[in-house]
Amino acid sequence: MDDFVSKYGEWALIAGGAEGIGAAYSTLLAGYGMNLILSDKNIHSLNTLADELEKTYNITTIRLHQDLSEENASRECLEKVKEVDFRLMIYVPAFSKVGKFAEYSSEEIDLFLSLNVRTPVHLVHSFLQSKQKGKRCGIILMSSLAGMLGPALAAPYAATKAFSLILSESLYYELKNDKVDILACCAGPTSTPTYWKSKPGNRNTIIGIMQPLNVAKYALKMLGEKPSCIPGWKNRLFYTILTRIIPRKVAGKVVSRSMVKMYAGL
Repeated sequence: MDDFVSKYGEWALIAGGAEGIGAAYSTLLAGYGMNLILSDKNIHSLNTLADELEKTYNITTIRLHQDLSEENASRECLEKVKEVDFRLMIYVPAFSKVGKFAEYSSEEIDLFLSLNVRTPVHLVHSFLQSKQKGKRCGIILMSSLAGMLGPALAAPYAATKAFSLILSESLYYELKNDKVDILACCAGPTSTPTYWKSKPGNRNTIIGIMQPLNVAKYALKMLGEKPSCIPGWKNRLFYTILTRIIPRKVAGKVVSRSMVKMYAGL
């Protein structure tokens, strides 16, 4: 992928880059020959992955042990790497607890807002302000199919993921003539530690769950091609049926019924 490196430079920042989909992005980009700035709050996973990628792909990593839900996380993150010329930024982390809206604590509501909205929007804003004119840069924000349809038991998660989707779409059209590629990756169920921690129904009954590497690979392929993408042909077919063939209110009922069944114990 020499063309990818020549397009976006030798360095990439992956926020939440040590586990799940973030680790998949990190592995793929290291394979492309890019040096990595990895930000994550799990120090063990961060060091383990960085050591492995440096050894396997002979790249350089900068490790930022950081909780991205903290109020000044975006500023602190970029301040630590202000001397590094990175032109590709990927934001992965999200608070995604499944539950009934009225039963979330105030602290959990704040986590949805801080990790899923405040930090990424400030990172994108600061990144765009500091980018060097004339050089192409890329931004990927992880959104979700939930942000397109709004299922039951995921109200704050779906709403914050819808924010990432609309932000990406707006900036795609606003900046398409300024050498800025921005993409919202609207993933469906993906086999990550965070997903399984939510304790969905029997694993054997979950159809179409994707592997993180396939999600990341598709997003990197689509960057610069369109404002948003849906990894996985089954997810794309599902979304097309729900949004173009049946009425939206019926689609909402179908998706919500599936969520309630999957999380029947709540």
